[in-house]
Amino acid sequence: MAPGQFATEPHKHTLQPIVTGATVIGLKYNGGVLLACDTLASYGSQARYKDVCRMKKVGDYTLLGASGEYSDFQYIGKLLDELDNEDFLYEDGNMMGPKQYSSYIGRVMYNRRSKMNPLYNQFVVVGKKQSEPAQLAFVDHQGTYFEEDFTATGFGSYLAMPIIRNEWSADMSLEAAKALVVKCLQVCFYRDCRAYNRIQIGICDGESVKIEDAFPLDHFWGHKMWTEKRLESNEKGVSDSW
Repeated sequence: MAPGQFATEPHKHTLQPIVTGATVIGLKYNGGVLLACDTLASYGSQARYKDVCRMKKVGDYTLLGASGEYSDFQYIGKLLDELDNEDFLYEDGNMMGPKQYSSYIGRVMYNRRSKMNPLYNQFVVVGKKQSEPAQLAFVDHQGTYFEEDFTATGFGSYLAMPIIRNEWSADMSLEAAKALVVKCLQVCFYRDCRAYNRIQIGICDGESVKIEDAFPLDHFWGHKMWTEKRLESNEKGVSDSW
């Protein structure tokens, strides 16, 4: 476009997510907090990118997990990297923790929502700064922010939360917490068509932040009622399978 000319098209905002991630689960355990999600980024309804990390280490003590539009997650990741770099350049020995980063993300999301140009994400921000209590916060595309002992995004808010409410306890061990999030993500894989059977777990224990290697979930699809060819049989009506 030549200098001094106006674009033929008006300035446009994103109206719907394109490449998206599904459920993220965060919960506290005795001694820290963990985050879990699958490795799939769907292109619309296509399971397109199957080895994507939807978690990001922020600073020295914080972990960010994202559902929703992947490019918006990358964008806010760059903002957080700039904030972390600025924090480092002060050289005063004080580094931001999960409380500060989650508050910042909440303000960014509300600011973008107020401009009618939201980031289409639901975030779970977890972390533990040395001897301070573990922190877990939920932030969505409207700037809604709250802190909890456990939370889930996407379909996990319907499928995983009832399981966590029944089985979570404040004194549970790390291994018990891992087993619980694996159970929840198995249910999401069976019931959510945007979920995947390869997952990652991130751990914050106050001294370090670690994102573990992805691993496959156990699953079974050979149930008799699922494999019977009822449409080819005249013995029973189709409705008899319900």
